[in-house]
Amino acid sequence: MIYLEGYRDISVEIVEHRELTHQLDQFLVCGLGNLGQHCVFALKEFGVRVNGINLVAPTHWDIPGIPEQLGQLVIGDARQESVLKQANLDQCRAVLIVTSQERINAETALAIRKLSPNVRLVVRSSKENLNHLLAEHLGNFIAFEPTQLPASAFAVAALGTEVLGFFSLDDSRLQVIQRQFNPGDSWCYRGSLQEFNSRTRRILCHRRGSVHPIVSLPDWEPETQLQAGDQVIYIEVADRAYTGTVSVPNSDLSPVRKRWGRWRRLRWENVKHWVLEMWQSHQQQPVRQVAIVCGAVVLALLAVGTVVFARYYPGATPLGAFYGVAILLLGQYGELFGDFEINPNIPGWLQFFAFVLTLAGTALVGVLYALLTQGMLSTRFQLTPRRPPIPLHHHTVVVGLGRVGQQVVRLLQEFRQPLVGVTFTPQFDLNVLSDIPIVRGSLKETLNQVNLATARSVVVVTDDDILNLEISLMARSANPSCHLVIRTKEQSLTDSLNRLLPGTHVICAYGVTAEAFAAAAFGEKILGLFRCCDRTILVTEYEIEVGDTLDNLLLTEVAYGYGVVPILHQRKNQPPRLMPPDEIQLTVGDRMVVLATIEGLRAVEDGIFVTAARWQVRIQQALSAEAVFEGANLIVRICGCPLNVARNLMSDLPVLLPRLLFKHQAYHLIVELKRVLVIAQMIPPDQPENHYK
Repeated sequence: MIYLEGYRDISVEIVEHRELTHQLDQFLVCGLGNLGQHCVFALKEFGVRVNGINLVAPTHWDIPGIPEQLGQLVIGDARQESVLKQANLDQCRAVLIVTSQERINAETALAIRKLSPNVRLVVRSSKENLNHLLAEHLGNFIAFEPTQLPASAFAVAALGTEVLGFFSLDDSRLQVIQRQFNPGDSWCYRGSLQEFNSRTRRILCHRRGSVHPIVSLPDWEPETQLQAGDQVIYIEVADRAYTGTVSVPNSDLSPVRKRWGRWRRLRWENVKHWVLEMWQSHQQQPVRQVAIVCGAVVLALLAVGTVVFARYYPGATPLGAFYGVAILLLGQYGELFGDFEINPNIPGWLQFFAFVLTLAGTALVGVLYALLTQGMLSTRFQLTPRRPPIPLHHHTVVVGLGRVGQQVVRLLQEFRQPLVGVTFTPQFDLNVLSDIPIVRGSLKETLNQVNLATARSVVVVTDDDILNLEISLMARSANPSCHLVIRTKEQSLTDSLNRLLPGTHVICAYGVTAEAFAAAAFGEKILGLFRCCDRTILVTEYEIEVGDTLDNLLLTEVAYGYGVVPILHQRKNQPPRLMPPDEIQLTVGDRMVVLATIEGLRAVEDGIFVTAARWQVRIQQALSAEAVFEGANLIVRICGCPLNVARNLMSDLPVLLPRLLFKHQAYHLIVELKRVLVIAQMIPPDQPENHYK
């Protein structure tokens, strides 16, 4: 293959950068607990040397094989200079400080910065203000709260909808959707997957038949035509939170349909459901139930008394009977029957019935007055806000309201999901999450109160793995069809639960978080993460620097070479651009946000394409002079070649483009050339060029 003058050779630049960045190829993990071991495992995916420091010699390893993966294990206090030097701190590119004590983590970061002013620090910490201050004073510092990073994965799994993930970039909200196409969908049997991409949407993965894990992104063939039953995973810009339902605005309905809708809502089934829901909502407040019963009895006596007096009291009208019975219920018997002598015109039994009404009314109204007074006083001195009632069905139960559980609740509230929280902590602050019902108590008591059998989803995120296992088994027995989401800390337990409870979303929180810690150790800025096809997808931001493996590349080369999906690009001092076109060429100072697996980030770090450019394009004919002009412009824009080279190529047709392209890039070029009346064809890697002449 002959490359014309003017085409750049990226491989030389990448090799030079790789030799430079790997001069410091050691990483140090301080704290080899569960999270620390997962970080070691994730770092070894990059093929680097990892050393470890732990206060005491571990007696049990949660992940088998970790001792063999460590280049050096130092036992001692990471805050001591001698221990840090023994762990070869001066040869380390980054240090991950992930002990369970935040005070020790902060002190260790200060001790390391004293010895090494430039090493990157990745710290486990939930103190946002302290993290910000340390980042300003220490430099090259980033902190994560490991319990909050995977919260979105738990929330999305609980939704049980097409949404796989969601996050915000600048002022825009993006969501990842997994959609299975039906025969009636407009995209079926129409165009190729390449045409499915738009200014607000990018395809991540396409599946036909069995679903298998994602190896790299993007994972789809550009010429494939969508068929019924196909699954497509894509990311799109969303104006509002996805709820999984479509609502019809009332303003679009006619007045007749509005009246009919109100009439249907008054049917007996709905009234009965409303009464049942109201009664159940007050089960935890017996005083309210007493008030409801008393009020119902008073209304019943008023109705019965009105009918009886209207029929048997001489000269009584229905309205007069109503007022008379109301007076009796308020204890004013003497107003109607004040004389000692019995009135012969009024039956004796009716006077006795009036006396009974007076006694019952006095007692019931007195109870209502007492309850009203108690309610006013309790409202006056109540310090905690009143919570909504527990939903009856189609709700999500979040068990465990620690930091993870609270974050999951807030994320689910963005999707307007009916929720109920369960906590086993007697000292739980009732001012927290005041807008959802919360049940406190023992395990059996609480689960019996949250309508587990009719719940849509159950999210179990306590800090105790064994308790999570027990709750999960109880939830599956009570409601086999619910979406069950379980938090674990150990990968072995995660694998066991996946086998024991098929169809359950079991997420190892530390395993997911460790990939973000490992990526941050290489200097990447991790904005978020989500789970997709049993893989963790990291939302990563890059700032293009001099000598970067991304410098001077087209976005199409970044996407299909490194196996990542660019979703945002921004030139310096320019507004950001979501779902940028593949033809943009990166320059120093650009900002780019991508979706990537840990393998994709490793490819970018090493500067090695996971997929080689192997396709060729042969341009056969241009049908007009304008086609020759436009065709040259397209070659410049899509292939990145100089304009004079493209003009020479289009003036000597037919011609074989002197540049190997990625398949998606070649297909895109063919489609665009066809639109400007230029005939061209793709040549696969395994076919000789003369086969197409």
